[in-house]
Amino acid sequence: MKHSPHCYQYHVVFSVEAYSCGVPASAPDISRVVGVLMPLNSWPWQISLQYTKDGNWYHTCGGTLIATNWVLTAAHCISKSRTYRVELGKYNLKEAEAGSIAVPAAQIIVHEKWNSLFILNDIALVKLQEHVALSESIQPACLPTEGQLLAHNNPCYITGWGRLYTNGPWLITCSRLFCPWWTTRPALCLTGGAGWLKKMLCAGGDGELSGCQGDSGGPLNCQRADDAWVVHGIVSFGSGWSCNYPKKPTVFTRVSAYTDWINTNMVNN
Repeated sequence: MKHSPHCYQYHVVFSVEAYSCGVPASAPDISRVVGVLMPLNSWPWQISLQYTKDGNWYHTCGGTLIATNWVLTAAHCISKSRTYRVELGKYNLKEAEAGSIAVPAAQIIVHEKWNSLFILNDIALVKLQEHVALSESIQPACLPTEGQLLAHNNPCYITGWGRLYTNGPWLITCSRLFCPWWTTRPALCLTGGAGWLKKMLCAGGDGELSGCQGDSGGPLNCQRADDAWVVHGIVSFGSGWSCNYPKKPTVFTRVSAYTDWINTNMVNN
């Protein structure tokens, strides 16, 4: 899985609101229209999910810090045969950086209805072995309210260490009209309009903007009216032809369909 070395753009459970969730130390430059390196600490909730092999650690997916000991990612990023850790406060994955830390995963909760065939309920929680100290480079993102739906053409931003050139401002394009664009994923249409819209979210598909290898599990960041950033989507899947294939928008797990599931599992575990 290829990835850029940079993060670019574009038992007690604590409430993320207590830490001014979604407010980075450095405001991201959202005027950019293509995938570019962003200022340090622009997206401090972005994490690198890594697995160990032959004594080394490798980036496999992105994820989002949502509490001091919980990370949100995609179910398809998780393999029972692997041992994982989470690296936080990172900008360049190839360099040692002050303020960054690596924390082992103590527990991983994959959604009980995760369906790898149709890529449904593609969401997982990673509980960290210890609470992390918050800093300019490590901050949680906000969660959306349960059932919250974004307006069509709502601008959002994807972050991660995926292949370059594909990340920038995204327009949310959620509609059953996009079902014909994903004929290889019939479940998107078979689940029905309202049901599908509550579980998934589409963005891109214009041949210029999309997710790419290495972005999986990472956040789709959308700014709230009070300027705080909310993780509304988890990168789930895209076209196998290329990262920017026309009429093949990247599909995200809609976080607002699982906010109650997230909170319940954090409390109970």
